[in-house]
Amino acid sequence: MAQQGLVERLKNGEDILIAEGYMWELERRGYLTAGGFIPEIVLDNPEVVRALHMEFIHAGTDVIEAFTYYGHREKLRTIGREDDLEKLNRVALQMAKEVARENGKLLAGGICNSGIYDPQDESTFAAVTAMFKEQIEWAVEYGVDYIIAETFNDLGEAMLALKAIQQYGKGVPAVITMTAYIPDMTTDDVPFPEACRRLEEAGAAVVGVNCGRGPRTMLPLVKEIKKVCKGPVAMLPVTFRCRDNCRTFQSLKDPETGKPLYPTDLEAARCSRSDIRSWAEEAKAAGINYIGLCCGNASFYFRELAEAYGRKPPTSKYTPNVGLSHIFGKTSEADKYKRSTKIKEFMIGKDNA
Repeated sequence: MAQQGLVERLKNGEDILIAEGYMWELERRGYLTAGGFIPEIVLDNPEVVRALHMEFIHAGTDVIEAFTYYGHREKLRTIGREDDLEKLNRVALQMAKEVARENGKLLAGGICNSGIYDPQDESTFAAVTAMFKEQIEWAVEYGVDYIIAETFNDLGEAMLALKAIQQYGKGVPAVITMTAYIPDMTTDDVPFPEACRRLEEAGAAVVGVNCGRGPRTMLPLVKEIKKVCKGPVAMLPVTFRCRDNCRTFQSLKDPETGKPLYPTDLEAARCSRSDIRSWAEEAKAAGINYIGLCCGNASFYFRELAEAYGRKPPTSKYTPNVGLSHIFGKTSEADKYKRSTKIKEFMIGKDNA
């Protein structure tokens, strides 16, 4: 078990860094289908999921979250694997538990938006709650330190998730994060600061936003949320260069063709490492102490976040050192290479050398 739980660590002034974004990274590596984004890989290639857990530990995460995102009944039904629901959740939870406990990390269970919630149709509420209930109860069996409920665009569904965790989670804390799209308003028409305040007052240990927006377009909203919430505020952006005229990664377009980049051409709008570093530094200065990265996350990004928060994870041993380059370095090593100046001129042009 981790020495202290989530709530205690946050109360003690610690920062909690969490690596999410497994779904997007595993699709990029060729292990699940873009569009559906259903975590079949947990059953088909569990060793790849375990390796990614370890990769993010290497990069500095404090939390291992079981990869059960979209591993719920409704999603599995769409691909004819509903009978694998319990097995998938148990395999994901057991694997995450082993990795977390062996490495002294917090263990989180996870539930997410259902895809069937309709605020105008109360008959959907019971079905959504039933989906949450089974995933929460399995998570509790594996001794999770807390449960993450994420990517809700309706406050109503986020409240159902919180209530389900409180009813079936046997006292484990709840972290509730919603997704802001282009307006600063939930899709059931509640301003996000107000929505987060309500969730906090209803008993969530941490509230905030994840996914949808990139670092630049999410941070101003998080600062507004922080003004009205008394406790920790979570921030987990996607790693794409969203701007004021395209606040979400779903709205990004190719600057040359004007075609949408979402979901399969987003590499054209990836953040740089410097983007992530500068955002993380600003978030730390703003007092955001539950922070991570969502879709598009990769270990080299997460190292930037960890180092900006004063950490030295194992991968810091390999932090880039351009000074060692025999072409671009400015050390005696580069000086030894007599032709470095000419080669550099050929690589980048004489005017840029």
